Amino acid sequence: MDLQLQTLIDLQALDSKLADLSGELAKLPAQLAAIQASVTEAAQGAEALKGKLDATKKEIRLKEKDLEFSSAKRAKAEARLYEVKTNKEYSAVLVEIEEIKQEKARIEEEILALMERQERLVVEARDAEVALRAREAQAKAEEAEVKRRLADLESEVTLVRSDREALAGQLPSDLLASYEKLLRHLAHLAVAQVLPGGICGGCRVSLPPQAFQELKQQSSLRTCESCGRYLYWIPT
Repeated sequence: MDLQLQTLIDLQALDSKLADLSGELAKLPAQLAAIQASVTEAAQGAEALKGKLDATKKEIRLKEKDLEFSSAKRAKAEARLYEVKTNKEYSAVLVEIEEIKQEKARIEEEILALMERQERLVVEARDAEVALRAREAQAKAEEAEVKRRLADLESEVTLVRSDREALAGQLPSDLLASYEKLLRHLAHLAVAQVLPGGICGGCRVSLPPQAFQELKQQSSLRTCESCGRYLYWIPT
């Protein structure tokens, strides 16, 4: 095989590897962001439950004050029973006392419902806090793994780039410039293997029969007439 062709093939392999590594690197920030977002979501959920619990406690205190006020109103109304002078006034006070009793019963039912909600929220808030602590610990481990992978990929990229630089230095400047131009414009694939039947592995266009036969000799550089990629043939 032509030496320059072999160098191009090897260079393409390194550039393909660099493209893959760059693709992996590009995904890692999003992975870190997703991990952090999951912790934030868990924290917000726990905080929301705490907020509901605090609001419920506050509502219970307000209802308890309403209950105290209702009890005081009833005591005053009952005291007036001994002060009225007519049956009509007496009946009116009895009606008022009955209304206060109904109001007191309603408030007591509301307090009971709120206390039941409070008990439920206490459990939910505690569970959410436990889940948050667990998610934080898991996220810490996940972030460490992603950052380890990031460091490994960056080290590998550095090594591959070093190998690529050394290999690229073996090519004539005009050939290297042509290769890199193709690499930029043809989806990071400037050198393509010819597939069985004489088909370009880059653009999938069939080579003319004569060109295919000459390519098999691999004695010089040849390009695809359709896409311009450098071509090579591996006998089966």
